[in-house]
Amino acid sequence: MSLLTLTWISTIVLSIFFICMSLAFRKKASTSFTNFAIAGGTLPFILLLFTDIATIMGVGNFVGHSSKGYEIGLANIPFVIGEQGAKIIFALVFAGFAAKFAYKTLAELMNDLLLRDKIARALVGLLTASIMIAWVGGQAKGMGALFSVFTGTDPTLMIVVFSGVFILYTMIGGMYSVVWTDLIQGSLLIAIAIWIYVKIFAKVNFSYSELKTRLADVGAGHLAEMTLSFGEVFTLFLTGTLGVLAAQVYWQRCFAAKKPKDASRAMFYSGIAAIILTCLATISGLVVKVTNPNLDPGQAISWLILEEMTQFVALGFFILIYLAAISSASSLLHSASVVITNDLIIPNTKARTDDFYIKFTRWCILLVGIVAVGAAVWSESIIDLFSLAYTMAGGGVIPVLIIGLLWKRKKQEAFNMGTQNSGVSVWGGRIGLVSGAAASLAFGILWGVLISSILTIILSLLIPTNRKPDLNEESITQP
Repeated sequence: MSLLTLTWISTIVLSIFFICMSLAFRKKASTSFTNFAIAGGTLPFILLLFTDIATIMGVGNFVGHSSKGYEIGLANIPFVIGEQGAKIIFALVFAGFAAKFAYKTLAELMNDLLLRDKIARALVGLLTASIMIAWVGGQAKGMGALFSVFTGTDPTLMIVVFSGVFILYTMIGGMYSVVWTDLIQGSLLIAIAIWIYVKIFAKVNFSYSELKTRLADVGAGHLAEMTLSFGEVFTLFLTGTLGVLAAQVYWQRCFAAKKPKDASRAMFYSGIAAIILTCLATISGLVVKVTNPNLDPGQAISWLILEEMTQFVALGFFILIYLAAISSASSLLHSASVVITNDLIIPNTKARTDDFYIKFTRWCILLVGIVAVGAAVWSESIIDLFSLAYTMAGGGVIPVLIIGLLWKRKKQEAFNMGTQNSGVSVWGGRIGLVSGAAASLAFGILWGVLISSILTIILSLLIPTNRKPDLNEESITQP
């Protein structure tokens, strides 16, 4: 049987299997908006661990970073360490804290504990959703490009097809279907990834010195050197770190955790796995470079698998990328849609039933999927798409979040749901969010973080919010 036939069969069988799994959880997910959004806050460690791994290890981490390795070599590592190492920072600093609360989104947490402002909540929601939309677009773009290489099918058509599968699968079962299928997908993903990398690095006899020698032989010895300046390294690291810290999908898994300790441990171990696997992806791009130095970077790893590996390995690689794409995309579609419902619709409309919010969120999944398809077609590369969203959201949201958490009005009191305890004012939050995002896009994330931090503090001092003693949201006077 040809690889073309096997690829189509695998795609159809896997798609039907995961859609059927999501159908099994449709009824449970539909009992309440909380169940649909965060599985009722009941997820144990094992489900959190594998949903974190499956969500983190998307197409970009395999195809995108291998392409960057082929193109710029070890210069991609600082971004990898920032992007993936941020999960460990998140685990150590934020995961246990977030898991103490029953919020559905980061924007809701910031609104309740820090800002108490519907406009700021909507801004945080839009910025954090942008990361999810970019990631979904990246999964679709990666799958479209890979399927085109494997079968010769038009990549734009396959971006639409795979996005349709992602959307249908996510609309049906909500968080329950996402995490239970991630248990299967995450387990298979790790096993297949290790096997594939063993096959790839066998090409250079598992020797980095041999890899460097062969890079020099093809005139690409510079790719094995860290040629970036300290400023460039730090900017790449910070972009990855702040972007991930602003990612709603990780906060959402913490809110879904049964115990704070489970949330911290799951994110910590998944962060370690992500660093290892993504660094291996970057180095695998160097292996392709020594094998054929004249490729389009976007198709480098696919060429190696198709031209230099057996049909069995090639099929395994396709299944690996498909699992990475569908598990990551479903989580991201779900997270972005929950943000839209929870932070843009619920605070600004009259109260509705849970059934209404669930149906609305399902339609949002379709809308987000369509926008993500547009982003995938528009963007030149997966990593560029991620980096743009990271820069905008990380530069705007994270400075306001960190300043808000550190600047307590009552220093000895812990943060509690329903109680605002931050010195950041309404206008400080609004301007900090907008200025940080805009400055990061215009001048770079370092300037964005600096400008956001300064303006958040200055405006909070100059235009404080008049807060009444009982601190309920209804009792806060907006400026």
